[in-house]
Amino acid sequence: MDNFTLGTTFFLMGFSDVREIQILHAVLFLVIYLAAVLGNLLIIILISKDHRLHTPMYYFLKNLSFLDLCFISITVPKSIANSVTNHNTISFLGCVSQVLFLFLLATAEIILLTVMSYDRYVAICHPLQYDIVMNRRTCVQMTASSWVTGGLNAILHTAATFSVPMCGPPDIHQFFCDVPQLLSLACSYNIGELVVIGISFVLDIACFVFIDISYINIFSTVLRLPSREGRSKVFSTCLPHLIVVTLFLSSGFFDYSHPLPKSPTTSDLLLSTFYIVVPPTMNPFIYTLRNKDMKTALRRLLMNRY
Repeated sequence: MDNFTLGTTFFLMGFSDVREIQILHAVLFLVIYLAAVLGNLLIIILISKDHRLHTPMYYFLKNLSFLDLCFISITVPKSIANSVTNHNTISFLGCVSQVLFLFLLATAEIILLTVMSYDRYVAICHPLQYDIVMNRRTCVQMTASSWVTGGLNAILHTAATFSVPMCGPPDIHQFFCDVPQLLSLACSYNIGELVVIGISFVLDIACFVFIDISYINIFSTVLRLPSREGRSKVFSTCLPHLIVVTLFLSSGFFDYSHPLPKSPTTSDLLLSTFYIVVPPTMNPFIYTLRNKDMKTALRRLLMNRY
């Protein structure tokens, strides 16, 4: 069996071989993709245009929306095109690019979610020091560190994944280049990538623990507030963030930790869909529907427009 080279074309598994279901999949993914793009763009526009939202919290939220917008654009448009053309293939370089950017954006998002929890911790538990601690320079440095960390992690994963020769039929039982599927194609045991995955898990767990500690302190402080309105305002800004963190980390952890079945099924595709598609699509709704400032900014934007 020949090793895979730069000229190799991978074959991605579609949701079905039935043409009608392929079209249905393309339409559903297109609707979801447009909702994610419009929702995240709306958040970016609202925060950029409304000077009342030029605070660290919304600065991080705008960056999160940009990450989500890029994250879902790495895989979904390609999957839609494959379903429409009934040509489920991706080039070797295209596959490498998907792995690189998926890990870059996913890692950057995890780091940014951790930074956002720290921002809420300082704002609620140490309000008098907030302007000093979370100054503009610090916010920019924290955001840049999430991108740098994501880039380093992505390079390690990509290099380790494709450093071991791959043999056999280049069939990937996913709608995108998923690392567990690529590891199953390796000619030999890929210890390097398993080590890198272990490092990523340690990083994810560390971020999750840090976020938990931040929110334990936040909720203990909030429960001591005498004002019911004050508690409600804090919960309206913190709970959406906690939901986003739980959704993103839990779905990603389960996708990479469960053993691959010998005969992949549609349920495996749906699991990856939940990890790749749902968080970027749901985040705008989670952050806008429960956030009074965002809803007020949207009303102001619409009133000024009409």
